[in-house]
Order: sequence, then structure tokens, then C-alpha cells
Amino acid sequence: MKTHSSNHEIDMESRRLVEDKERPVRSKRVITIHNQALLSGFAYCISSCSMILVNKYVLSSYDFNAGISLMLYQNLVSVVIVSILSLLGVVKTEPLTWRLIKVWLPVNVIFVGMLVTSMFSLRYINVAMVTVLKNVTNVITAVGEMYMFNKHHDNRVWASLFIMIISAISGGITDLSFHAIGYTWQFINCFLTASYSLTLRRVMDTAKQVTKSGELNEFSMVLLNNTLSLPLGVLLIFVFNEVDYLLQTPLLRLPTFWLVMTFSGFLGLAISFTSMWFLHQTGATTYSLVGSLNKIPLSIAGIFIFKVPTSLENSASIFFGLLAGVLFARAKMR
Repeated sequence: MKTHSSNHEIDMESRRLVEDKERPVRSKRVITIHNQALLSGFAYCISSCSMILVNKYVLSSYDFNAGISLMLYQNLVSVVIVSILSLLGVVKTEPLTWRLIKVWLPVNVIFVGMLVTSMFSLRYINVAMVTVLKNVTNVITAVGEMYMFNKHHDNRVWASLFIMIISAISGGITDLSFHAIGYTWQFINCFLTASYSLTLRRVMDTAKQVTKSGELNEFSMVLLNNTLSLPLGVLLIFVFNEVDYLLQTPLLRLPTFWLVMTFSGFLGLAISFTSMWFLHQTGATTYSLVGSLNKIPLSIAGIFIFKVPTSLENSASIFFGLLAGVLFARAKMR
């Protein structure tokens, strides 16, 4: 899932704990809060890393040539689970009214394009290079913020963005498994991801005005985005002619394949839940920094799990790209 709470710039790290007079009680409370933060951070890292690795496994190891269908199935799983949780009263979601749908539809089109291009690029590019190339999104977003919201960044931010660009270029040049189609899809994905982030900020305020409660929480966004993506996903399946492939592929007759596909759907939903949990337990700054650090084990795991051929030059490019992501997160904190 791409509807993460990192788009909301909420810093909850300045929260003050109420001091108790009895020292043993105070110590016990601090330990509980630290455990919650650690557990939520661990859950977020595991779910986000697993989602990319499982998608790569389905698209490459199974050689499943229907990325839009995979996206559609994952979104369907999310809709079913959130709807059940909403009916049981576990989570609270806003009703999908026509007014809300009309406001949200332009954002949803970008959202679907973002997911589809991500699937297409992941099929051709190794996980480590995908994480490095995704840094281009930060560059586009920073420029967009400057022109759309008149937001200015200091020299540390621009320096880290410059390193990101250099690492992406050098990484592509030294990539032993370079694939032009995959890189094209990834750069389109970066543009769409940045567009989604920038558009979401403008649409959120309008969307809240047309909801019954005047709010739009994470669960409502997950349900709204994924529900609206279903008819558009079905249309794209016919446009990209995936129907013939689905009718012919023997993969759909394998129970293990369906198990992996369903698991990927659960992971997509888990990212939304764990990201919100982690954000509430820590804050936007810690969330952003952990998200950047999380790319390091993900890249290493991707190289070893899928046995990606690499060179010293390419590894250095990946390392500097990941380092630039960490520097960028730290610079944004200041």
C-alpha cells in the first residue's frame, strides 16, 4: 500500500509524559511505551520489506506476467478485510458518498498508476536498484513543494538530493542487469508517486469537508483508494490484454501461488496499519528516518535472495544512494 501516513507532517515527539510521584510506577510506564515503539517499528519494517520482496518473488520467480492483476487482487483483499473490520466495529471508516468519490477520483487515478508502474518496474529491476531509483521521487517532490506550496529547503536537503541523483545515474550505468523498459517504468513511477503525494495534500482538505464526520482517517483512505481502484484495475487488465494470459497461465491452478498472492494482499494492508501504529507511538521524524534506514536491509536482502549479479561500482552506487536517503531524512528534521 502506498497511502502511508508519512505524507502527514505530524511530529508527536514533543509529547510530554505525566510524571508520577512513585518512581516504580513511572519506570514501568516508560518501559511499556518504549516496548510499544520498538514493536510497532519492527512490525512496520518487516511488513514494508516483505511486501516488496514478495511482489518481486511473484513477478520474477513465478514469472507472473500480469502485474495489474496482482495489484487488483491485493487491493480486493484490502477492501474485504477493512470492510469486515468496519462492520465488526474494530475500525471506523467514512461512508463512500458520491461527493467524496468525485473529490477523490483524480487522486485515485494517480494512485492506481503508481501501483501499476511499480509492479511493471519491479518485474525487470532488482530490489536494490528499485530502492535507489525511488529516491528520484524525493527530488521531484521537493521541486513540486517549492513551486506548488512555496516551500523552501536548506542546503543540506539539496545536497542530499544531489547525491541521490548522482547515485541513481551511476547505479544505472553500472547495473549488470540493466533493463531499459524496467528503468522507464520506474522513472514514470517516481513521477506518479511524487504527484500522488503533492496532490493528496490539496485534496485531503476538500475531502474532509464532504465527509459526515469532517475527518478522513487512514482506514477510510485505504478503503476509499482500494475500492475505487477495482473498476479502474479491471479496465486496465483489458487494455493491457492480461485476460488472455490469465486464461492460459497454469499458475492460477497452483494453490501455493494463490497463497502467496493472498499473503501479499495482507502485507499491503499491514503496511498501512503498522505505519499508522508506528507514527502514533513515535512521530513523523522518527518514522521518516526509520523508513530510510529500512531500505538498507531491504537492498541487501534483495541482492542475496534473488542472487543479483553486481559489481563493486554498482554496490558503491547503491550504498551512496541509501546513505543519501538517510541524510535527506535527517536534513528534513532540522
